[in-house]
Amino acid sequence: MQAVFSVTQVFFSITLIFLILMHSGKDAGLSGAFGVGSSTGSIGGSMVERNLNRWTVAVAVAFAINALVLLKI
Repeated sequence: MQAVFSVTQVFFSITLIFLILMHSGKDAGLSGAFGVGSSTGSIGGSMVERNLNRWTVAVAVAFAINALVLLKI
């Protein structure tokens, strides 16, 4: 059982790193390469950014819960 949670933790951590790198920062970072942080003023860009924020929070919460479960095992 612990192996399943450990593999899941690695998956969550890699996914969380990728999602965080997709966010736009001062220099538009990696997200600028994919058009997430484009400053074209389109409504689609803000919707993509909002969904990216939601996914990042969801994966971060799942990561934290999985870490707590791993500590209890």
